[in-house]
Amino acid sequence: MARTAQTKDVRVRADKDGCLGGPAFAGAVSAVWKESRERPENQITLLLLDLDNLHQLNTVHGRDAGDRVISAAVAELSRTAKREGWTLGRIGGDEFALLAPGLTVEAAFLRGDALRRDVDAAFVKVLPRGQRCTVSIGVANIPRDARGPEELMRKADLALYAAKEQGGDSVGLTPGDDMVLKSSYYSAAQLGRLKGLAERKKTKEAVLLREALEDVLRKYDRD
Repeated sequence: MARTAQTKDVRVRADKDGCLGGPAFAGAVSAVWKESRERPENQITLLLLDLDNLHQLNTVHGRDAGDRVISAAVAELSRTAKREGWTLGRIGGDEFALLAPGLTVEAAFLRGDALRRDVDAAFVKVLPRGQRCTVSIGVANIPRDARGPEELMRKADLALYAAKEQGGDSVGLTPGDDMVLKSSYYSAAQLGRLKGLAERKKTKEAVLLREALEDVLRKYDRD
């Protein structure tokens, strides 16, 4: 099937928000992967998203609260997908996916973190004071993490689990990749100090790195 026909077929199967169901999204991933095999230099990145604390929100504040945050998430993800030219899918009740052909892992991590903040801000607008929900994102890539669509989804799921393990409201890579990034960009002395700080604060090193990244982003956002 030609690229134009594939794109048209995806649009037909999408709902009013441009969101595909699970099987249709999997088909879109397979179609893009088949195209990319003809061009080995092409990359395919998958962002897998899951809402944090939705069950607790539903239990304590009722289903209406949960429905509001899901609607807010769909609206924000739909805007992002249209702006970036990505494909949006709803994998489960509160689990979504974005297919981003051509996007590197590094770029996806940064855009994923910006998206996380945008979705969190959208939740704040629809929830009364005292109610809170956030989003976690897992990022995986072909060929870096996987060789095919099914493996790509599994690796993105592992990356999402890593984000949840950091306490949620974060972006995760496949297991071990966060340590590769640290060892590539920080000296042994810095990593030793980071480890000591994490032990004193009784938290994880990844959590502290995320806090530092937030400080840097806020600093330069003001410029």
